Amino acid sequence: MANPTHGTQGTHGTQGSAQNAAQGAAKDVKDAAKSTMDKAKDMASNAADKARDVASNVADKARDYAGAVGDKAEDLTGRVGSGIESFGHTVRDNLPKGGTMGAMADRVADNLESGGRYLQEEGLSGMADDLSNLIRRNPVPALLVGIGIGFMIARATRS
Repeated sequence: MANPTHGTQGTHGTQGSAQNAAQGAAKDVKDAAKSTMDKAKDMASNAADKARDVASNVADKARDYAGAVGDKAEDLTGRVGSGIESFGHTVRDNLPKGGTMGAMADRVADNLESGGRYLQEEGLSGMADDLSNLIRRNPVPALLVGIGIGFMIARATRS
């Protein structure tokens, strides 16, 4: 007649097989999700590397451009210094030589020549260093001069 244990075993075997299939499917889904996640991480990493490379290239180009502009500014400062020094020589050669006017012309020419030499020798970086040192030695007058310049600019730009 009917074997009660055989019917239970068949149902139990089918349940086990379905359970194994479900576990296998879950493992496949988990593996697929992990694989997709790994690919996404790789893509994100590659995108970050490319962005970093682009940013580095942009920074390098900006640094090069700033250096070129700085070099041109230094060169221009030297030329201006040379022009000022030359103007000092012209003043000395063309203005009166004696008397009060001659003495004043000599002082103006000396100041123009020394200012021109200073610009040629020091350039913008030397001027910036000298200005920084001057402000450090005299902070209160520097602050008052800054306030005064700001006041004059505000007055000039006000309608």
